[in-house]
Amino acid sequence: RSMSCFLFLTTIDAPNITLYHKSRMQFVQTVADLATEPRNIQVLQNAGVMSMLRALLLDVNPSIQQTAALTLGRLADHSDDLATVVVEENILPSLVQSLALQNRFYKKAAAFVLRAVAKHSPELSQAVVACGGVDALVSCLDDFDPGVKEAAAWALGSIAQHNASLCQSVVDAGAVPLLVLCLLEPEMALKRITASTLSEICKHTPELAQTVVDNGAISHLAQMIFNPDAKLKRQVFSALCQVSKHSEGLAEIVIEANIFPAALACLQDPDKYVKKNVVTLMREIVKHSLALSEMIVACGAIGVVIDYLGHCQGSLRLPGIMLLGYVAAHSENLAMAVILSKGVHQLALCLAEEHESHIKAAIAWSIGQIGHHTPEHAKAVATCDLLTKLLELYVDASSSEDLQAKSKKALKTILQKCTYLLGLEPLLYDVPTTILKHVVGQISKVLPHDSQARRLFVTSGGLKRLQEIEAEPGSPLQEHIDTINNSYPEEIVRYYSPNYSQVLLEQLEHYEPA
Repeated sequence: RSMSCFLFLTTIDAPNITLYHKSRMQFVQTVADLATEPRNIQVLQNAGVMSMLRALLLDVNPSIQQTAALTLGRLADHSDDLATVVVEENILPSLVQSLALQNRFYKKAAAFVLRAVAKHSPELSQAVVACGGVDALVSCLDDFDPGVKEAAAWALGSIAQHNASLCQSVVDAGAVPLLVLCLLEPEMALKRITASTLSEICKHTPELAQTVVDNGAISHLAQMIFNPDAKLKRQVFSALCQVSKHSEGLAEIVIEANIFPAALACLQDPDKYVKKNVVTLMREIVKHSLALSEMIVACGAIGVVIDYLGHCQGSLRLPGIMLLGYVAAHSENLAMAVILSKGVHQLALCLAEEHESHIKAAIAWSIGQIGHHTPEHAKAVATCDLLTKLLELYVDASSSEDLQAKSKKALKTILQKCTYLLGLEPLLYDVPTTILKHVVGQISKVLPHDSQARRLFVTSGGLKRLQEIEAEPGSPLQEHIDTINNSYPEEIVRYYSPNYSQVLLEQLEHYEPA
């Protein structure tokens, strides 16, 4: 038997071994190329390549190992179903164990697999955490090669993005200090991914954001707003947004890093997402307090944001629209600053141009915040014909519930301050009783004290329309109507009553000439 084995082994010569190696390499490279095309994914899965690739991860040839890992990453990246297969095939533990032992090329490929799996869902991310993936990735952040650091940071961001619990796992593994050090590396791609991952960490809770702040990230991020790379600035402003949104204290820390007014210059950046993130950062700051709003307004933010709204469309407008609302909500002086900067006019243009319900709802909310302070504020809204626009949105059956609710609330709060008769009169027609009583109530406050307004109300047809309203006796609406009628001579009120012509005809029938 020994002699037979010896004779068999002698038949395996060097060319056959070389052919075996080439065949394996050719196979894994072919699968890797096929995996780049979505139309091939299902065929590869049906052919059972996952188990084949798993075996090739243990191949003696490093190039085959790396290509096998890269292929697994491409497959897992395609869909959560394939990522689930990677987990079920028990591939992750072997990848994690080899991260500390293999070369930089394998580390990048393995980190790509972990990212491709983790990005799909919290459950798949938890599978990466459970097999020790986070600790292995954090150790890669200390690697000499910037490409390995980038791959690890990207994978950690994919884990941290889902929820606070997974994010806490990343923080507990010691990722934040190393990520902050990665910001100092010269490679632009590494800076971008690191800033993005820090943004994902900061977004969940104030405590997680505070951890990033405590590790000195803000000062480094602040210096990067002057970098000419647009993709980096997108991520930098996003990270600063995620820190600022949680509390007034964290927002103050961002401001103390001397972000403003320098950040306003970035609103001239050609990249639309840089501009959007700058405006979003200001929105997250001003929402917290009057003092922070005044600080941002003092930098000249209102004018540049209104100009920004005039040069963008759709969701890019949303942070600017909300910023104006937050600023105006804090005080009547800030609301007047928005009005004087033509903010109401710009919001009216946005309302006419936008079609998405959530954007219209934000505009309605901001208009309400501007107009609810005093009669002067309400008049500024009414002169732009926004009261009728809000009414239309409220009664429109195609409006979403949120849009209807915000339109109704804005309309009511503005009407409670509005004494501008030309803005109120159009709301006497085809309006729900819930709104009509507020309209008539405001008119009843104006007419008893203004003779010119009383004359205008008659000539415009307002008094005639008032007599046509059917109100329940003793109701607030009827009381307001009576107050207005008592401001006129009884003959005029009778003249404009709906049945007055019939009364005259009856008098004519009973009239006997002398």
